[in-house]
Amino acid sequence: MHDVSRLRRSVFDDFMRPAGLTRSQWWIIAHLSRHDGMIQSDLANVLDLGKAALGGLLDRLEASQFIERRPDATDRRVKRIYLTGNGSQTVQDMVVKSHEMSERILNGLSIEARRALVENLAIVKANLLALRAEAGEHG
Repeated sequence: MHDVSRLRRSVFDDFMRPAGLTRSQWWIIAHLSRHDGMIQSDLANVLDLGKAALGGLLDRLEASQFIERRPDATDRRVKRIYLTGNGSQTVQDMVVKSHEMSERILNGLSIEARRALVENLAIVKANLLALRAEAGEHG
């Protein structure tokens, strides 16, 4: 599973290279597409990145006009991160590329085999979440 996951990310890196995005950058953009307007420190925690490392990535994304930072409406010390129009278009391009890549990855698998794969991966994910919850109880 680890090898497949790592290889999939690596291949997607190749798909995104023409857009000029690194894995860390497309990862941030993808996360913001689901949680636009996150507080910068929360984004660092969710992505398991140090605040300084995230700051540098956000600086480059902002300079390339993929994101913009805006002050929070109630706490001016807090910065919220939003996708720009360019960032939103990039997300749409990423979705298309991801779908194309997934179709190529699953080439040769019947619809039934694809459904079984999804069902089995859902079980694995549930088991992993249970293990993480157990570890949180003991940690």
